[in-house]
Parts: sequence; structure tokens; C-alpha cells
Amino acid sequence: MIRKYKEQDTEAIISVWRSASAVAHPFLSQGFMDQGEQDIRNIYLKFAETWVTIIDGQVVGFIAMAEDEIGGLFLHPDFHGQGLGRDMVDLVRNIKSNLRVEVFEKNTIGRRFYAAYGFQGTETYVHDASGEMVIKLDYLPK
Repeated sequence: MIRKYKEQDTEAIISVWRSASAVAHPFLSQGFMDQGEQDIRNIYLKFAETWVTIIDGQVVGFIAMAEDEIGGLFLHPDFHGQGLGRDMVDLVRNIKSNLRVEVFEKNTIGRRFYAAYGFQGTETYVHDASGEMVIKLDYLPK
């Protein structure tokens, strides 16, 4: 089940984000991750349109949108490969006319997911806060 985010989901979202990031973003520093957690709590959840995926009453994933950009798509690693990430992108694709996302170049899990969904890279740049390369992707239906 996918539903709109509620404030009481915050701790579960942080837990999912930490678990998924440990697998997808092991190259990011602890300081960067700590700041990311604060940004999620204090900025992104307040201003983004966020939906959560619920399995057996527990939040196992979330997608956050800033206009037509996927600001975050995270799924607990125990639930990878079950189509839940695709379900979340399908939901926002039906609401938004265009979709964009930025993904770290070293995030092979995210890059593989987005490529399989139909996103294609449009440009790259150095992410100032982390020093890592980021790829901008646009959704191009197959």
C-alpha cells in the first residue's frame, strides 16, 4: 500500500533512508549523511510531496517529490527487487507530466533502477557538498 506521508512516519523514513543509503551510498562521509538526516527532518519532509510504502503496517520505502523532480526514492534493502520502487515511481508519474531525478554516479543500484524504468542521463556535474559526480536524468517513456 502507498499512502501520503504523515508526521508520525518521520522516524521510519529516517531508518529506511539510513538502511538504503548504507547500500547505495557507501562512498558518502558520515558527516554528509548526518547533515542529510537533518535536512530530511527539517526541510524535505516539510516541503516535499512525500508518499510512503507500507508492508505489514511498517514503512518500508518512500518517494519525495519537489515539483517534477524525484528528490528522494528509498526502499529498505530487504524489499529491493519486489517492484515496490517501480510502484512508487508509477504513482508519481501518473500525477506529474514529466519526471527528473539526480543520482550519484557511484550509486549503481539507483542508476540501474532508473535506466530500467526509462530514465536517461542528460548531464553530469560535481555535487558541491559531497565532491561526488551526479547525473541528471529525465524520464523518457519507452
